[in-house]
Amino acid sequence: MTILGAVFLPQLPPERLRSIATAADEAGLEELWLWEDCFLEGGLTTAAAALGMTSRLRVGVGLLPVPLRNVALAAMETATLFRMFPGRPVITVGHGVQDWMGQVGARAESPMTLLREYTVALRALLAGERVSTQGRYVRLDGVALDWPPPAPAPILIGAMGPKSIRLSGEVADGTLLTAGSDVAAVRRARALIDEGRTAAGRTDPHELVVYLHCATGDGARERLEAERTRWGYTDDADVLVAGDEHEVAAGVRRWAEAGADKVILQPTPDDPDPAAFVRFVAERVRPLVP
Repeated sequence: MTILGAVFLPQLPPERLRSIATAADEAGLEELWLWEDCFLEGGLTTAAAALGMTSRLRVGVGLLPVPLRNVALAAMETATLFRMFPGRPVITVGHGVQDWMGQVGARAESPMTLLREYTVALRALLAGERVSTQGRYVRLDGVALDWPPPAPAPILIGAMGPKSIRLSGEVADGTLLTAGSDVAAVRRARALIDEGRTAAGRTDPHELVVYLHCATGDGARERLEAERTRWGYTDDADVLVAGDEHEVAAGVRRWAEAGADKVILQPTPDDPDPAAFVRFVAERVRPLVP
């Protein structure tokens, strides 16, 4: 079954999170995803808040830029979430936007090396291992968590380029694709992920998650066309879905058939009622998506 979710955009002030998260929880939305875009809202603080405000909702963070956090601190924080809210956090790491990383003095000379070292170490720490490593960026000396998660804690990688997607298949438990990924990009990503998995000899599950621009209600198409301009998509780029529940569900099914395990609908920043949007996804679109 395709998992369906929605994005809480960080362009909304943090105090709006409670009403939207509780609306999502009450409506039966499967997953609510949060971002850590500079310099808006902290991904793990908003995730902890959303998890604490709800009872069953899964909360995804997509993504945490690895240059911003020591891997041991990231492991401590994510392990706490996995222990306090078993089965509900979904954590994604990635390069981060390089211009933003440069603004804060954290830009890595080799983002790929950093992401590989970081993901390997983070997964090992969350698995309860004692980790010693002297990499180019990640250096740990006998570090182990006192409170590792008691159950597996999957870590996803957010990726765009082919090398990063292949790396995700090799070292992560899942891959997140940004909005703007058409169905052909999903198919290419699945093939690259499988290349990475084969190289690493992995046979465990690997979920593929994709954000999908979406709008419904009055002015939906106009708002999405503004998003097309904002993100620089070409006029013929098939990366947006607008309309009622039948039109949106048909779009979701196309991305799912291309290989996405989860489709996370991303509203426009000027959506007139974000709480109504998550209810629309849960109550009207979800029943139409197998």
